[in-house]
Amino acid sequence: MTDSTQYIPPQVWTWEKPNGGEFASINRPTAGAREEKGLPIGRHPLQLYSMGTPNGVKVTIMLEELLALGHQGAEYDAWLIKIGDADQFGSDFVKINPNSKIPALLDRSLSTPIRVFESGSILLYLAEKFDAFLPKDLATRTETMNWLFWQMGSAPYLGGGFGHFYSYAPFKMEYPIDRFAMEVKRQLDVLDQRLAVSEYLAGDTYTIADIASFPWYGALAKGLLYGAGEFLSVHEYVNVQRWADTILSRPAVKRGRIVNRTWGEPVQQLLERHDSSDFDSKSL
Repeated sequence: MTDSTQYIPPQVWTWEKPNGGEFASINRPTAGAREEKGLPIGRHPLQLYSMGTPNGVKVTIMLEELLALGHQGAEYDAWLIKIGDADQFGSDFVKINPNSKIPALLDRSLSTPIRVFESGSILLYLAEKFDAFLPKDLATRTETMNWLFWQMGSAPYLGGGFGHFYSYAPFKMEYPIDRFAMEVKRQLDVLDQRLAVSEYLAGDTYTIADIASFPWYGALAKGLLYGAGEFLSVHEYVNVQRWADTILSRPAVKRGRIVNRTWGEPVQQLLERHDSSDFDSKSL
């Protein structure tokens, strides 16, 4: 491969123009609120501010799974944060998550509300709060945490790396697409080899490690992410396919996948969730 327009970095980088492809209008090299903007508050103990991206889906699946187990304290209001409209830079959202990323959770069940941000932290917080989906024995708990942190460290190569250059960049570039496709396939192989000897990531029990990994790697394996299934030959990862099908069949997962979703068929979108009856008119 040759490139006659090779980029030579300047001595000091400066931000001179918006970049970032599809999200160029909101990307900046600075943090913090950009406008004074409040957040709605519903009647439930847990207030979720999110969007139905893979990271957002992790949390809505977790909450629906907790409710399916009978944990009524896990009732929640899910408010839509439109990241393309820069809602995540409103002042009240930034108070919950100074990193201005979805999902963000506010637990109002205590006298002093607790903010929780970063999807992995939210999953761990909810697992410990409700004593669910996190094994107690040291070995299995550690294996759960191994895979949870594996997902947190690996998915940026899938989303911000492969997903960006394959789907969102303003033009296609061979080098980054090849580089990140290779890494994503390596990650799928890591999962496939693990799932060849284990029903779920941490063993024979469904845990927050599966809940964290499924919206990224399960969706990718089923051709639901970036339209890249054929490109990445995801059918080759038969153990990942088996795992993804198993998780997709769970009713709580079917519910969680459509919360705060803004694309696809209208019947597969639930822009806000405030009660279990909100799913009644949806196709699950």
